[in-house]
Amino acid sequence: MKRQSLQLLGKTIPAGRKTIINLETARLHTRNKIEVPVIIERGKEPGPVLLLIGGIHGNEINGVEIIRGLISQKYNKPTAGTVICIPALNVLGFLNQTREFPDGKDLNRMFPGSQNGSMASLFAWNLMTKILPAADYIVDFHTGGANRFNSSQIRISRDHPELFELAKIFKPRFIVLAPDREKSFREAATKLGKKILLFEGGKSLDIHNRITQRGVNGVLRLMHHLNMRDFSAEIAGMPNTDPIFIRESSWIRARHGGMFRFQVKDGAKVEKGEIIGSISDPYGGFEKAVKMPESGYIIGLNHAPIIYQGDALIHLGKTE
Repeated sequence: MKRQSLQLLGKTIPAGRKTIINLETARLHTRNKIEVPVIIERGKEPGPVLLLIGGIHGNEINGVEIIRGLISQKYNKPTAGTVICIPALNVLGFLNQTREFPDGKDLNRMFPGSQNGSMASLFAWNLMTKILPAADYIVDFHTGGANRFNSSQIRISRDHPELFELAKIFKPRFIVLAPDREKSFREAATKLGKKILLFEGGKSLDIHNRITQRGVNGVLRLMHHLNMRDFSAEIAGMPNTDPIFIRESSWIRARHGGMFRFQVKDGAKVEKGEIIGSISDPYGGFEKAVKMPESGYIIGLNHAPIIYQGDALIHLGKTE
């Protein structure tokens, strides 16, 4: 979408300039404002608006690092169109290194939010009403929860096949068919007609260089495709492996509780019957091999050393 002018939070964002505005989302019980920095770069030429969001879950640091890297290397400066960066939306969770808000709410289950709702709901409402209308394309960066390490992947809904082409351009390790979660940012943005890619990679409270570089590379490819900036030289130096399309996935769960040791890498292809690790009690009484019940790709892997019976160990993706 071509835009000649851009208004955000009552301000006119000039072309060819960098602008930083603060999105006031709520107030603390001390009456201090909670403000989220929004970093905007506009090219001199008209073009689409790309919104990059990290830290909807405050302890998912990889997304914050991806957007920080784009800003620090000035990759977010387009020649055409606009790039809006919100590195850490859930600033309270980021400060406290927690997924949730202080009231225990998960921001990514509160969209589209309410002006009269909880603090998390108010955050969601402010993003939806004050920032999102300006965006044409969105990349929402996430990681696996807790100790679950996700291989780099773009998740798209089966109901929106047009996003598949954008996901292929991004070139994650995997493209995963996954339905929109109810009351998630992805669902709310999609209902407003926005083209949104959900990036998953790594685990909580961790910065993983391979994952973050995948994210940076993907944004550069996307901007290049949208004619926002010529990144031909940078793209020429990137790995050029096509993503693997995962049509369905399921979690392989622990049949025993105890100490979990895995001997397989995320992203690996595994075969039915293959041993990928073991579970033992802490006293040397038993050790049980963990065998794959079917073939597929490991798109997620539990890094927790201690697990309970029934815990999710492997997120197995299938191409058929």
